[in-house]
Amino acid sequence: MTAEATVRNETAPDETAPDETAKRNILVLTAAQALGAASPPIIISLGGIVGQTLSSTPALATLPVSLYNLGLALGTVPAAMVMRRMGRRTGYLIGATIGVFSGLVATLGIVGAAFVVFCLGTFMAGFYGAYVQSYRFAAADAATGPLKAKAISWVMIGGLAAAVIGPQLVIWTRDALPAAPFAGSFLSQAALALLALPVLMLLRAPKPAAPAAAAQPGGGRPLAEIMRTPRFILAVAAGVVSYGLMSFVMTAAPMAMVGCGFTIGEAALGIQWHVLAMFAPSFFTGNLIARFGKEKITALGLVLIAASGAVALSGLDLEHFFVSLILLGVGWNFGFIGATAMITDCHTPQERGKVQGANDFMVFGTVAAASFFSGSLLNASGWAAVNWMIFPIVALVLVPLLWRAARPRPAGAA
Repeated sequence: MTAEATVRNETAPDETAPDETAKRNILVLTAAQALGAASPPIIISLGGIVGQTLSSTPALATLPVSLYNLGLALGTVPAAMVMRRMGRRTGYLIGATIGVFSGLVATLGIVGAAFVVFCLGTFMAGFYGAYVQSYRFAAADAATGPLKAKAISWVMIGGLAAAVIGPQLVIWTRDALPAAPFAGSFLSQAALALLALPVLMLLRAPKPAAPAAAAQPGGGRPLAEIMRTPRFILAVAAGVVSYGLMSFVMTAAPMAMVGCGFTIGEAALGIQWHVLAMFAPSFFTGNLIARFGKEKITALGLVLIAASGAVALSGLDLEHFFVSLILLGVGWNFGFIGATAMITDCHTPQERGKVQGANDFMVFGTVAAASFFSGSLLNASGWAAVNWMIFPIVALVLVPLLWRAARPRPAGAA
């Protein structure tokens, strides 16, 4: 029996149920993505500013943002284990509850002028982010064929709404508590997670497999065996490079802009355009993948990330920063969605939990490391050094990706 047929039998009592379930889940997860993905722009926009206010050590100003990424990395495997044992919907409800408390803890840290407490709040937000990042996989679970890539892309459109919601909440709520600037923004972060709870209750996800069924022969290959396959290695490498380089450059960009004499408002606007560019292509990325193939679109994303570095190195005017950040966002979209679609080809339904969890752990572990390293490299060597790092890293993955893309695709493959 094919993996596609297995998914159909697991999730559908009749012939029409798979499409109906997939469409319902896509709508629910898109709304949840709009709410959940609005938290990172709040943390990225304000984490360093609040860190400068609360920390007595200037070098630790960006620590809250780095800890968010670390929490995201460390949360991927536990989130996958929870969802495998308890199901997607229950796992997502737990994740959103963590999101509520993370915003409250961060708010308490600001009100109490406690840097450690604020950092704890952003770290906890990373655990919520680990659940949000897996919404794209949940959308693909009940879909088959080309709909898998489109489902991933459609859910990521929720991030486009988040790119507007997050920064606008910063503007509207940053002075909501006059005695504690920016505390209102992190309180609104908690409110967004609270709003996600009733939305996620509408999700119709397959029930987790019974322990006995999971232990049956043929229930899935060992993870170590899957991780040794060339297809998995290439898919993970593409995701690591796409997301890692995006985080690496994005973390340094606001500080570089301010260092070049631009205002904090101009730096925030640059990040907003970057985040919009990250998610706006999702309206058509799925169709591009269905037409041209996962590997080609992923390769195009890496080329655009390299182009962003070239633009950044060509000058230090405001337009250079803006164009570079926009290209970086579009490149991330093509590269990351394409790599995610490649991962879905690497496992059977029985293997999806451990494979997706391992993929996200490696991707977001790299993102966390990139976030920590980015600020140090910027301070030590400057903005140009940050961008020169892009080219050799892209080349390492782009060459095998183009080789695989040039191979003939089986009939009906996406």
